[in-house]
Amino acid sequence: MSREFPDRSSRVRCPGQVGQVWYAAYGSNAHPERLARYLRGGTPPGGRLPHPGCRDPRPPRRSVPVMLPGVLYFATESKVWGGGRAFYDPAAAGEETAARAYLLTVGQFSDIAAQEMGRRPAGDLDLSGVLRAGRARMGPGRYETLICAGAIDGFPVVTFTAPTRWDSGHLPLNAPAGGYLRHVGAGLAAAHGWSVGRVAAYLATRPGARGVWTPEAVREALAGLPTTSHSG
Repeated sequence: MSREFPDRSSRVRCPGQVGQVWYAAYGSNAHPERLARYLRGGTPPGGRLPHPGCRDPRPPRRSVPVMLPGVLYFATESKVWGGGRAFYDPAAAGEETAARAYLLTVGQFSDIAAQEMGRRPAGDLDLSGVLRAGRARMGPGRYETLICAGAIDGFPVVTFTAPTRWDSGHLPLNAPAGGYLRHVGAGLAAAHGWSVGRVAAYLATRPGARGVWTPEAVREALAGLPTTSHSG
């Protein structure tokens, strides 16, 4: 069963001064093989650019399925995949975003965030602001706003997304590429135990994909995916 969190109208409680965090991946990093390229380095299957990898390349300690309050949407243009990137708007009322949370060190989370911005890992992020307020802007870039949704087993659940001015109501949307959707869908199917049909219905209705990708077209892109849950 996936973990759910209160909507953003509630005060989010996040532990302070921790050495590990749950990284909630709602895009292609929901696929463990995709995440492994950020951890160990290399080019993901279907991707265009290599990643240098984390200073600590060890795999996650655990992973669990989670449902975050807010909406997944696709916008801008990915240099790795072509097509729109996945972003998360925690303020979208009445919506939920499916994700896979990985238990990582703060250093690993920091290095993944750096690589998402096209930078080489260089040091740990200061998470004190996001743990205190539930949201912290670390810079102006596309994945430099941190969100804390709550905690699991005493460790905060943190993700990164675009700044408020880029949210789903203001940023021009852009449909994702098929290879990107396949990674997102594979990760969600494995984490949540969803059928291909359920994954396709979910992704086809996300802003940016909606009206461009039909559920049938997404099903074709996801053909052959396993649906056994790998969480735990």
